[in-house]
Amino acid sequence: MKAPKFGSTLAEVYKLAAEQFGDRPAFSRKDAKGVFQPTSFRGLYEKGLDLAAALVALGVQARDHVGLISDNRLEWIVSDYGILLAGAADVPRGCDVTDGELVYILDHSDAVAVFVETPAILERVLALRAKLPKLREVVLMSPADQVPEGVKRLGDLLEDGAGRRAAGDRSAEDRAAGVKLEDLFTIIYTSGTTGTPKGVQLTHANMCSQLRNLPLDLRAGDRALSILPVWHSYERGFEMLCIAHGVGTSYTSLRSIGEDLKTVKPTVMASAPRLWENLYLKILANVNSAPPVRRGLFHLAYRATRHVKRARAFFRGELLDTKGRGFAENAALALRSAGAWLVWALPARLLDGLVLKKIRAVVGGEFRGTISGGGALQPHVDEFFNFIGIPVLEGYGMTETSPVLAVRTWDNLVIGTVGRMFPETEVRIVDLQNGAVLFPDAAKAGGGRGLRGEIHVRGPQVMRGYYKDPEGTTRVLQDGWMNTGDIGMVTFNGCLKILGRSKETIVLLNGENVEPVPIEAKLAQSEFIDQVVVVGQDKKALGALVVPSLEAFRKAGVEAAALGDLAASEKARELVDAEVRRLVCAETGFKAFERIAAWRFVPKAFEVGDEMTNTFKLKRHVIAGKYAALIDGMLG
Repeated sequence: MKAPKFGSTLAEVYKLAAEQFGDRPAFSRKDAKGVFQPTSFRGLYEKGLDLAAALVALGVQARDHVGLISDNRLEWIVSDYGILLAGAADVPRGCDVTDGELVYILDHSDAVAVFVETPAILERVLALRAKLPKLREVVLMSPADQVPEGVKRLGDLLEDGAGRRAAGDRSAEDRAAGVKLEDLFTIIYTSGTTGTPKGVQLTHANMCSQLRNLPLDLRAGDRALSILPVWHSYERGFEMLCIAHGVGTSYTSLRSIGEDLKTVKPTVMASAPRLWENLYLKILANVNSAPPVRRGLFHLAYRATRHVKRARAFFRGELLDTKGRGFAENAALALRSAGAWLVWALPARLLDGLVLKKIRAVVGGEFRGTISGGGALQPHVDEFFNFIGIPVLEGYGMTETSPVLAVRTWDNLVIGTVGRMFPETEVRIVDLQNGAVLFPDAAKAGGGRGLRGEIHVRGPQVMRGYYKDPEGTTRVLQDGWMNTGDIGMVTFNGCLKILGRSKETIVLLNGENVEPVPIEAKLAQSEFIDQVVVVGQDKKALGALVVPSLEAFRKAGVEAAALGDLAASEKARELVDAEVRRLVCAETGFKAFERIAAWRFVPKAFEVGDEMTNTFKLKRHVIAGKYAALIDGMLG
């Protein structure tokens, strides 16, 4: 098949996909018997036009905003098609949204209508409707025999739109043709540093630049599994990429992914690091419980493939280089790699078929690779899967960049990096202290490669700005340059390596974004806690580094001459344990992933000029570096 045509707006992307891939399966979901039932590219587009016609008839105008509160299901993508083909922009969110977030998002976004997934979400929206004066229409997506007065059913709208189009109504086609590059296709709300959600405005031009530039070898007929929340920019972008390339997507869940991997036999999928870490632990557990011979064969197979893959990486220029290796070091590596290849190439090939092929079968046996995003992949997990023949293509980006900025590819897989920057995308590395550009800089050795600083990017995928928040936009976006808030470097391989965050937002291993300031403010209410910093970037859960109050502990009968002495006091640890559980819990308004899983005392107070700025703000990257061993010991 010829290379797919993408179009310049998502309305065109959807239309071209229907024309090019016709009756191929676009999306599949399980029926009541657990059997995947497909919907074709052509059928999905027709349903989208039907819904668009019904929305136009309801009074939804071009460039209106429409809420979409739902988790993964076929009706989500149908609703997305309908909203976009009607020339409107959707405002998506998952069903775990709180009432406060629900009101804020729908009101702040000026949503005139909202699609809700379940009767439970419908009930909540109706209870809050008095606080949503701009909301005119509510649509229930899941089938229901009856709905309250004034609520529409998605099935009825599809039927109504189909009837209108059969009678000659061309309003949907006209709206779709009228969509412009600069029009918004979505507003995605993410948490800001104060905890108030920020509405990221993404245009059709933003997303279509992703489809145009993503350097992934996706093919019509590839099969993908969808497990990440579709309202997140990462999964949504991947699903749109699949549509543009003719890739069929099947919806799965954590509960059934093991079975669905064997049934669907996916060739590609988008994933989060947590999925691969869990699978890694499961594989190791199976290996450790196996008979000695099988266990020994696995370790020998892994050793062989590790030597061969590292040697091949060196000869392909894909061995991580952050310092700029000289001639002598490269010569030594060349000799070592050649020797390893000669010794291990044949055993690796034989043992691959005997041992590793069976392990690869856990992902269906036809897996070409996964794009991992939403958090950093643990290095040992990254190496493990790439070495055993399950390519993990780690990527990097943020909602504000539609979302991808860089990604590893099958042809350029430098483990330890997130790959090369996209075409049309510029990156610069900026000194955190004085704002000087470290990379690119022709005056520096290596052009500034290997120098650590804050990552700024500019390109067609960068958002228009935060909705109705010019001040917030200016803080992160100036002269087209987006301040990512991440610390990184460009390696001598020409790839981007992420080293940490300069912003306060913490991204957990499962992709959850956590704002530490409200948690720290709550913990600081304890008389026993003088200073506290919440940590957990790329970890499974949050932790806290606590500077205790000597005076408060002395009043409580805990004698200590210095802060360091308190770490040895069992009573001191019990008092702080109780405070942490009391202050950060469900009753005080914190979600499960916002709670503190572990904490440790630090031996000295945070000081200006060291861990704090002159305005007493925490230098989180300094603290994370200084106490890296303590954090790793606490959170793993």
